[in-house]
Amino acid sequence: MKHRAAAIVLATLAFALTACDPQRISELQPGVSTEADVRDRFGVPENVWDEPGGARTLEYNRQPAGQVNYMITIGPDGKLTAVRQVLTPENFARVQPGMGMDAVRRLLGKPAKVTPYELKRETHADWRFAQAPNQPKLFTVVYGADHTVLRTQTGDDLEAPEMKGGR
Repeated sequence: MKHRAAAIVLATLAFALTACDPQRISELQPGVSTEADVRDRFGVPENVWDEPGGARTLEYNRQPAGQVNYMITIGPDGKLTAVRQVLTPENFARVQPGMGMDAVRRLLGKPAKVTPYELKRETHADWRFAQAPNQPKLFTVVYGADHTVLRTQTGDDLEAPEMKGGR
């Protein structure tokens, strides 16, 4: 019972965070807002990626309970240049066999869950996302023992609260 209550609290918190994201994003202006403005609204990033030419990308992860991940780019002048939600069909299509685990992380952000299958010598990384009109889905990248992509797959997110409710 305690585990279920903790899961409900986590899901509620994640929903509250992602529900606030559009408001936070609307308060930011490309070319005007600074990294400090982004951090004031989103907090400490999950990761910071250095870009060519001195730009930096801040990763804001909404996994495991959310269905989005944001990459927010700050130009070399310290001003916001882009806010991207990266869990999209276009980005999923960019994940190809042979791609390294670090490159996938850079593209999609931190996954919701990573599961090693030692006997198969595979590791599965899952990202939760919503497919229009609001269907909870799971994008899975299967890595081999050398930490490169073997294959990908997409399916229903059976752990999503709306899927557990008897759908």
